[in-house]
Amino acid sequence: MNSYDITAMTWKEVEEALQTVKFAIIPIGAHEQHGPHMVESCDAVLAERMAKKLGERMFPYALVTPTINMGVSPHHLNFPGTISLQPTTLIAILKDVISSLKHHGVKKFLLLNSHGGNQSTLNVASMIITEELNVEVYYAKTTASAKEAIKEHVKSTLFGHSCEREVSEALYLAPELVRPEQLEKGDIQVEGRWKQLRPGKAIQGFYYYEEMTKNGCIGDGTKASWEIGRQIVEESLDQLTLELYKLINIKVDVQN
Repeated sequence: MNSYDITAMTWKEVEEALQTVKFAIIPIGAHEQHGPHMVESCDAVLAERMAKKLGERMFPYALVTPTINMGVSPHHLNFPGTISLQPTTLIAILKDVISSLKHHGVKKFLLLNSHGGNQSTLNVASMIITEELNVEVYYAKTTASAKEAIKEHVKSTLFGHSCEREVSEALYLAPELVRPEQLEKGDIQVEGRWKQLRPGKAIQGFYYYEEMTKNGCIGDGTKASWEIGRQIVEESLDQLTLELYKLINIKVDVQN
């Protein structure tokens, strides 16, 4: 066994693993539209694949939990197939998962998230659950820490959904998520209030995705490749591994 994936373990195996486990990785995704060229389970699958790879890097100190495969996606609801949770629902699910694992002796948790729409909810969840359950709850976006690879390969001014970054990650981690023959560049709306509300603006707020993009994509998925995905994913795993070892107070060479 080179990782502790709780979905593939017996209770006896989990009992033994808990002798060395110092934290749990909880993959969190979404079920939402990803334009014409990616399937709607994209975020959930990418979160799960990243969590499993990170669990291998962190073996025997990490336990990977089942994936929470729906998230906070109301901004995508007008595209067919999207299923969205209320923020309070996601927080309640996380609280129950963490409470259960605390019962088994786990006290530190990483919420490994692949859907940008979950981030603000996870910020609140980490505060509430840390205080109420007396545990340590951290959260991270799966590949946000791959700053060098993203800077080198992602050239779109606006990107982040079914774009050259995300499609590349999928080509590397889960190519079955991609419809290569249907790859499109984001069909961005030229005008609209969405421009005033984007991250980094003085005033931010909610808008529906179709206000920004007609086909549900931003960025340019036609520029994606397996190699770009490899560089983004592996840099992210390097960075996450280093930070996690710091949090559990174990010194290690990330290259080993």
